[in-house]
Amino acid sequence: MTIPPAILVCDDEPVIRDTLAEFLAQEGYEVLTCGSGEDALRLAGERMFDLVLCDINLPGLDGIDVLEALGRISPETFVILITAYATVETAIEAFQKGAHDYLMKPILLREVHGKIARLLKQRDMHRENTWLRRELNRVADSAEMVTGQSPAMRMVMDFAKRVAPSPSTVLILGESGTGKELLARAIHRFAQAAKPTDGKFLAVNCAAIPGDLLESQLFGHKRGAFTGADRDAVGLFVHAGAGTIFLDEIGELPLATQAKLLRAIEQKEVQPVGANEPVKVAARILAATNKDLAKDAAAGRFRPDLFYRLNVVALTLPPLRERREDLPTLVEFLLTKHCQQSGRPFAGLSHEAMQRVRTYPWPGNIRELDNAIQRAVVLGEPPLIEVADLPQTLWNSETANRDPDLLEEAVRFAEKTHLERILKQTPDKREAAKRLGIGLSSLYRKIELCGVVVE
Repeated sequence: MTIPPAILVCDDEPVIRDTLAEFLAQEGYEVLTCGSGEDALRLAGERMFDLVLCDINLPGLDGIDVLEALGRISPETFVILITAYATVETAIEAFQKGAHDYLMKPILLREVHGKIARLLKQRDMHRENTWLRRELNRVADSAEMVTGQSPAMRMVMDFAKRVAPSPSTVLILGESGTGKELLARAIHRFAQAAKPTDGKFLAVNCAAIPGDLLESQLFGHKRGAFTGADRDAVGLFVHAGAGTIFLDEIGELPLATQAKLLRAIEQKEVQPVGANEPVKVAARILAATNKDLAKDAAAGRFRPDLFYRLNVVALTLPPLRERREDLPTLVEFLLTKHCQQSGRPFAGLSHEAMQRVRTYPWPGNIRELDNAIQRAVVLGEPPLIEVADLPQTLWNSETANRDPDLLEEAVRFAEKTHLERILKQTPDKREAAKRLGIGLSSLYRKIELCGVVVE
């Protein structure tokens, strides 16, 4: 059985809203209505709509606001804006923001039918063109710090901009995969913007290099200082000039090297391995860790004096599960990056796939999200990333619902459980729909949306 397209009508005038709903229902569409932009976005977050008819002039969020938000949370949904004051400027703004068409009041029902039929018929072509327009007007830089709009990240970036022009050391804290090196690079860029120099940004992973080699790499060495040292070598502190040395996983730094790093911070000088005289340096130090350095210092695993020197300013990056409102922005950025690298034209994620992304706890943070999007681009088929293209940890029902604090997921889980029980008792879909008090097409959509397996 073919599932009819779902349409949402959003208009604060009940007569227009009800007239459109009745007409579209008669034409065979599944129709829901609402009277505000806020309600439209709430409904769009709960289920997928093929098309939204939305009045521009709404109380609260207006039609343009709804249009922009739908482009982030449900990029596969078409939007037709309704206006009583059609002008060239209004039409241009609507299309620039991503609207697929617009209607003028008083609305002609024949015109509505024609526009909807045309848009749905050209759906695949339109999605392809949408992707191409985005790619022509946007370049993704993989080194860019994509922050999103969450209060926690805005606060972090505000502090980063304020501390960047100073020479103070900064300790960046956060779980693995939260983007600590990207934040360090952002601080370096902010510093260079405030006071341009020819200094470089040089990153070192303290856990990836053996202690004796790490000391030589940081501070340099003289010829003959150890076996294989056949020439003098300038260390990274000198090579960075007036730039930035980023010490990732600073908690893994050997105690002996910690003493020399402390001298580099306090005296602004380093002593190359095998040298008799120190060398002056100007590089600023940024460090990062996912460890509790205060606890390690108290236990003797990290020098307390170095900890205090590093901890002049501490910035903590929140885990991805605490900044879910940034997920649409991050997904869009990462999808663009991997589409450009692979040459595969994806317009976005399907509604169901985005819902899984939004509710998954992301223990590996942005690094895990990046890997998931890259995998989906490689394995999926354009124009949209589907749930099946994502890693199994996201579309496995037990994993997808393991965050019980989210009301939306709790409701979805309860709905799925109830549907499975009714369908097991009443295999006939029409009878099941009657028992549930919903239409047959709505039942099919709920079965698909909730991931109910029908025997």
